[in-house]
Formats: sequence, structure tokens, C-alpha cells
Amino acid sequence: MALQDIVEQTVSGLGYELVEIERSAGGLLRITIDLPWQPVSQGAVPSPEQFVNVEDCEKVTRQLQFALEVEGVEYKRLEVSSPGIDRPLRGERDFERFAGELVDITLKAPMGAAAAGQVAANRKKFRGTLERAASGQGWQISWTDEPQARPGQKVSRKKERPPVQVLGFRLDELKEARLASVVDFKGRRPKAVAGES
Repeated sequence: MALQDIVEQTVSGLGYELVEIERSAGGLLRITIDLPWQPVSQGAVPSPEQFVNVEDCEKVTRQLQFALEVEGVEYKRLEVSSPGIDRPLRGERDFERFAGELVDITLKAPMGAAAAGQVAANRKKFRGTLERAASGQGWQISWTDEPQARPGQKVSRKKERPPVQVLGFRLDELKEARLASVVDFKGRRPKAVAGES
């Protein structure tokens, strides 16, 4: 049985979703798992998102060690982890799940003349908000090239803002797509006005 099949059967049998399998030099076998996602039906209240924890990884590790030993798969070290904040987006379900989130995409081929001078012709990497394309076919990201204001910095209202740009794409045009890893270490938030919660 192929490694992909062994791992996928074991992971899904425990109630998790396989995100990625990676073999590295030195015999490292890295498995990335996530909790399964179900689309929210119309009118339903979405439940708070849950995340893979250490106990989930331990449970999958123990079961995979047994399954890989039975199948005679050779490896020196097994590592099971959550997808992390820069989770790869692999298929249509992942794109549906993370619609509205900030993502980083890399195209297989540069934009070329298709961008009509809006972006550099050799540009392949983009960061923007993931959305379903207006036509209903494919996906798009929207972004603006306006720099982020630093905390405490005043932004002039008179300054003309750069336009919002939109890039439509099909999944087969992507080399890679990931959630954008945006971390707020300082925890600064705008102060709430008195009476607001």
C-alpha cells in the first residue's frame, strides 16, 4: 500500500483531515493534520473554529507508528503537527473554507501583459483577501498597495488612496497558496469608545 493511502486512511479513521505529507532528508516523515471542516448551511450560526492541539497530534502519532510498522514503511523520525498560521490551501474545499481570509498566492507563470500595466509584468506573488470570483467560476484576491499605518501614526484624509486591485485565477494556475501569516505580537487594538464593548 502506498504511503499516501496508509497515512490518509489512518488520519481520516481517527476523525482528522490530512493536509500534507512531507519526506525530508535524514528520514524525517512530517504529517500535517487538521480538524475536518463542514460548510455552514444557510441561516445556521457558525460554531467557533477549533484547532488541532497536542493531544490530537499524540493520538495520530501513536496510531501512525503502528500502521507504518505493520506496512513496513521505513522512516527514522515521525512528526505530526497542525497546519499552523500559514496553512497551505490545497483544493476547492480549502478555498471555500478560508474565503474572506488574507492569503498569499504564487502563480506558476508571471502576469505578463495580462495585467495591462497595473502590476509588474514579471510578478508572480500576491497577498490579498480571498473571494469567490464575481462570475462564480474560479477565485480572486483583492488588495491595495497602500502601506499599513503604524500604531499611533496619523493618516491624512486628504491623501488619495491607491485603488483596490483584483486578480482572478483558477486553481490550476497556482504554484502555491497559503494563509498569510499575520501575527500581532504587541496586541495593540484601537481603544474602545466609552459605552462600547
